[in-house]
Amino acid sequence: MKTKSARNVLPGLLAFLGVGAVFGGGVLIASPTGKLIGMPLSMLQHSPFQSFLIPGIILFSVLGIMPFLIGYALLQKPISPLAERINFFSDMHWSWTYTIYCAFILIFWIQIQMLLLQAVHWLHTFYTFFAVVIIFFALLPGIRKLYRQ
Repeated sequence: MKTKSARNVLPGLLAFLGVGAVFGGGVLIASPTGKLIGMPLSMLQHSPFQSFLIPGIILFSVLGIMPFLIGYALLQKPISPLAERINFFSDMHWSWTYTIYCAFILIFWIQIQMLLLQAVHWLHTFYTFFAVVIIFFALLPGIRKLYRQ
């Protein structure tokens, strides 16, 4: 795949993740009982939550808003001393590093969900593989070259 095409795919993958999480998190915030999407509160019996409100807020902000901001940063490459403070790959632009962080956060989110719900849904598998696809695209040599500082 050409570097320019791959460069456009990475923000697109993050946008897809963001849309799904903003929608899912927004629905859980709007309907903390889960009734709006047919999720009974009994699903939370092994979790520390009494409703879907807190998980909805986390989903909306961390896996919804954050990927949109990272995707924008991938396209614009803004300078951010604050973001650079926790950039573990100092030879790479912080937006590239945060793409990797975002994928691992998604994997962590899915694992915690499966643990707390004590169940596996096909969406868990889909989004785990989706996180791997994000990492794969970020690690393409042409993409790494694009974001090398």
